[in-house]
Amino acid sequence: MLSDYWMKKIKNPTPRDVALASAGLIGLWVFLSLFLMWKMSWAAFSWAALTLFSICTVLVAYLLILYLLRPYIYRKVKLIYKLIDQQKKKNRGQEKSMDLGKDVLAEVERDVGTWIQHQNEELDRLKSWQNYRRRFLGDISHELKTPVFNIQGYLDVLLQGGLEDASINRRYLERAVKNTERLSNIIQDLEAISRMEAGELILDMSDFSIRDLVQEVFEDLEMKASKKNIALRFKRGADYAFRVRADKDNIRQVLVNLVNNSIKYGKEGGLTTVAFYDMDSHLLVEVADNGIGIKKKHLPRIFERFFRVDKSRSREQGGTGLGLAIVKHIIEAHGQRITVRSSPDVGTTFGFTLKKAN
Repeated sequence: MLSDYWMKKIKNPTPRDVALASAGLIGLWVFLSLFLMWKMSWAAFSWAALTLFSICTVLVAYLLILYLLRPYIYRKVKLIYKLIDQQKKKNRGQEKSMDLGKDVLAEVERDVGTWIQHQNEELDRLKSWQNYRRRFLGDISHELKTPVFNIQGYLDVLLQGGLEDASINRRYLERAVKNTERLSNIIQDLEAISRMEAGELILDMSDFSIRDLVQEVFEDLEMKASKKNIALRFKRGADYAFRVRADKDNIRQVLVNLVNNSIKYGKEGGLTTVAFYDMDSHLLVEVADNGIGIKKKHLPRIFERFFRVDKSRSREQGGTGLGLAIVKHIIEAHGQRITVRSSPDVGTTFGFTLKKAN
């Protein structure tokens, strides 16, 4: 039996062992060749036999070398594949790092873009609010200036001797009182709309008949409508007593403002109608007139505070310019919406929805 040392050499030869084995085979081939040449005559040892013997010897040596080098070659090939795998993993890690870097950069770019967008939106809001505040203060000063100047003028005339003149004293006092009432109305409306915009409007929800409420509003404004010979009527088909769930006092104010506007801007001998349309869980209420109407370009601003299509005429009518803005806030506080459609010299229709009572 071979010793452990030689078994180890055979199983795991080194390149040095293979070289020594190859040298031994070549030496054996030289020895055998010389031996044959000594034992046999030169003629008998033909070159063909020598060539065949050489080829066989080299082939055996080659096969032996391959066999002996098999474990060594296997280890080297395995090492090469291992190195290749390590390089692939390293490349994948680098690619992942690059992708991660790209993702981080992309996320940072998105965050920066979002921040810039928010800042631009905030600047736009601040600019819009600044413009709104400037316009609002201008509108308030303009609206308050007119009745204050009128009151001041009438009182100055009275104090300068008009108080003793029976032909003007009472008339001027009545005009001063009228402007005082207008000033009081503006202040009350400003206070109301400020509470609404601050979210301080508390709704007292209840179930009530919307038709009965409209009838009450018609009765309250009947005398004002009769001065212009304007008829206040329900539209055909509005006889059914629909019940809605809403804040009755606030909806009364909505109806008063809308019907009052229809009278104010209605034609002499005109007509104001109120109609109801069943929309399953909601009720559509429409207040329509056949008055002067509103041009299309003015409709988007009709619910703005102090906006008037005809400012001089509106002031003559005694309006505060806040009525429709208040109406919009009340309807939106109920979670509903109000719309308007109008044509010049044809008339105007305001429509708003309310939730029906269960």
